Amino acid sequence: MQVRDLEPKKLWNNFEDLNAVPRPSKKEERIIKYVKEFGEKLNLDTYVDKIGNVIIKKSATAGFENRKTVILQSHLDMVHQKNSDTDFDFDTQGIISYVDGDWVKAKGTTLGADNGIGAASMLAILESSDIEHPNLECLFTIDEETGMTGAFNLETGILDGQILLNLDTEDHDEFSIGCAGGVDTNVNYEYATTIPSDDAKAYRIEIKGLKGGHSGVDIDLERGNANKIMNRFMVGMEQYGLQISEINGGSLRNAIPRESFAVITIENEDYLTVFEALSKKIKAEYAYTDADMSIEISATEIPKEVMVMGDVEKLTNAILAVHNGVYKMSTVIANLVETSSSLARIIVKEGTFEMQSLQRSSVDSAKEDVAATVGAPFRLIGANVEHTGSYPGWEPNPKSEILELMESKYTASFGEKPKVTAIHAGLECGLLGKKYPGVDMISFGPTIRNPHSPDEKCNIPSVVKFWGFLKDILKDTPVK
Repeated sequence: MQVRDLEPKKLWNNFEDLNAVPRPSKKEERIIKYVKEFGEKLNLDTYVDKIGNVIIKKSATAGFENRKTVILQSHLDMVHQKNSDTDFDFDTQGIISYVDGDWVKAKGTTLGADNGIGAASMLAILESSDIEHPNLECLFTIDEETGMTGAFNLETGILDGQILLNLDTEDHDEFSIGCAGGVDTNVNYEYATTIPSDDAKAYRIEIKGLKGGHSGVDIDLERGNANKIMNRFMVGMEQYGLQISEINGGSLRNAIPRESFAVITIENEDYLTVFEALSKKIKAEYAYTDADMSIEISATEIPKEVMVMGDVEKLTNAILAVHNGVYKMSTVIANLVETSSSLARIIVKEGTFEMQSLQRSSVDSAKEDVAATVGAPFRLIGANVEHTGSYPGWEPNPKSEILELMESKYTASFGEKPKVTAIHAGLECGLLGKKYPGVDMISFGPTIRNPHSPDEKCNIPSVVKFWGFLKDILKDTPVK
């Protein structure tokens, strides 16, 4: 069976059409054009704001004019990740998806179900002629994955809705009524270089096959971080004459790094024995969470330059001191991560060390604390540390009118209560609530697993459930 043959066909066909258009964060020109033309072809009120968000409005079906206006919201961009052995150009190729049992997956890349399923459902509703609904305002934001630029810069005065349904939650039985805020901690350090000694031999280290995943949703799963693991092969290894030429670890600020590659030189080949022993220990540590981890070392050409010993010691110890993972659990909501940090990216090349990390928390003061903690060891060695892109969390409202309606509807439809929770990820609701205070917001969606990684997959039965429930909610929204 092909993805386009799945039910509901309107939704899945729109999803495949979206996936045919390359839509990386900060390069959304093509998908903005596509969605704009989609609305215009339907003769709907379509507007693109200055930053690139697309707003399409559709009048209520007959008899629903007295209901509260609903804003449907999803983001257009997707995380572009691929396996190192996958030949794929995200700038020119569309995602290749396929059906595997009850799941839709992609061939060696991220699928784009985050947040393509939400966006596709909005397009399906806009083009429908048989779905009952109140006045709708469909908000397609840009650049959610790398800074929420669209939500940050959304124009005020263009939306009139009283209810906002964010379609970016990844468990079919959950309603999210709150989310974490975030901040990036970026480090830059200019290190001294030297020429490798005559006795040095060069090796390439490759760490691959980790699960990775979303650095908010999956941070409590204790999956391996390729950057932290790579550092373990370097810290304290000065006794073997180890010097670093290059490191390229991780890829995106909001993804747990799955891979890291390095070129080093050593003067004492006893290091190779140490390397093999440490590899076995690390694989054993992560046998449950990252069973497919691969750690390899192979001889390579001598590089032109390497980092001087003193800077190797400074940087590897600073990385060792960086907190990675859960920092604090919530004392308000059971089993919810309150505060975390993910060491997302490390680049070492030609005299420059760069590090990117993302801290998240539902408590602003805790977010600032963990960001300062991550930056501290680098400040101690004289590196430049910047905190950028801070965005607020979304404070839960357990007495929300739309929450009460949806809880009641869900229980009546499925014979069980939904899970009402906050999530440890950045949803745009926090920013949208500041732009449009007083709007009643909730987030829900179908089941998506392993977002932000090539293992991303979307559960087909949950999409059927999500689609039917979304239509039911639009039919039963409160009167003004």
